[in-house]
Amino acid sequence: MTHTLDIEVQKTKHSKLSETDFSNLEFGAKYADHMFVIDYANNKWEKPRIIPFQNFSMSPASVVLHYGQSIFEGMKAYRDHKGEILVFRPQAHHTRLNTSAKRLCMPEISEEIFMEGLTELLKVDHDWVTSKDGCSLYIRPLFYATDEFIGVHPSNTYRFIIFTSPVSGYYKGSVKVKIETEYVRAAEGGIGFAKSGGNYASSLYPAKLAAEQGYNQLLWTDGKEHKYFEESGTMNIMFQINDTLITPPLSTSILAGVTRDSIIKLAKEWGVKVEERRVSIDEVITALENGTLQDAFGTGTAATITHISVINYKGTDYELPSTAKRDLSNKLGKALSDIKLGHAADKYGWVYKINA
Repeated sequence: MTHTLDIEVQKTKHSKLSETDFSNLEFGAKYADHMFVIDYANNKWEKPRIIPFQNFSMSPASVVLHYGQSIFEGMKAYRDHKGEILVFRPQAHHTRLNTSAKRLCMPEISEEIFMEGLTELLKVDHDWVTSKDGCSLYIRPLFYATDEFIGVHPSNTYRFIIFTSPVSGYYKGSVKVKIETEYVRAAEGGIGFAKSGGNYASSLYPAKLAAEQGYNQLLWTDGKEHKYFEESGTMNIMFQINDTLITPPLSTSILAGVTRDSIIKLAKEWGVKVEERRVSIDEVITALENGTLQDAFGTGTAATITHISVINYKGTDYELPSTAKRDLSNKLGKALSDIKLGHAADKYGWVYKINA
């Protein structure tokens, strides 16, 4: 990459690296030493900088607190056997960030700012990218409004940040899920396809109710009929029925998952029959009852591939086959991991390499 940004770098005097136990990581609880920051004002992006990870002050009148102009992304960085840092599909995440920005009436972030900010930040914090099995450096780009004004209109000023967090797996093993038929995560024409904080806020209460009943996540259904599956709280959803991999089609109420897209491409390359179409509760429950549902799993950057062990519908728990018997999803998960870690050929150009 040709570097054109003049990024000011201020390094921390007190690294937290030696205090971090990479053998005992809680997802999203620890943060690396630095962050990339750039502000938007007067219709242009200002001076980019890398500074020590720190708090910001904020006015109570900040419009993001009142009107929710806030979006984000999530990626992961790995270290290969050569010591290089590998980031999985950052350009796809940049594209999706701008899709979210457009929907929330926020300015576009250029690929130059996104990629150079990411690259230089990971070079500064390269020691935080571990090669320890099951661990990665989670990357969180965050973009929010900063005007101080009580009135409903798009902000004129914004802040874009990239910070990172050393993590292990988001879920520990498979998950139990409940089909949600009362509450709505998103509706057609809304912002369900944007990676906006508001989407997650609206899901918290129904997810809390499900957790109190012993379920890790919800399977969200459409907002009109509660008849067709859309996604899970932190993941896109896939079902394998009669050797066919089925996933709901993208729409304005479903997030276009980068992992989802990667899985579909791999499966099609292997000759697996893949259908992106509406899949109903009745179809899945029937397949569970007659034994033709071979697999159900979620896909996402944080979750990667997470197997579903139990699906609850109207008070009945339906158990799925053991994860050891799920040949396709296990094979897909390994193939994706091998590409991310540099153990397999990257024929799609998904891996962005940084020589730290």
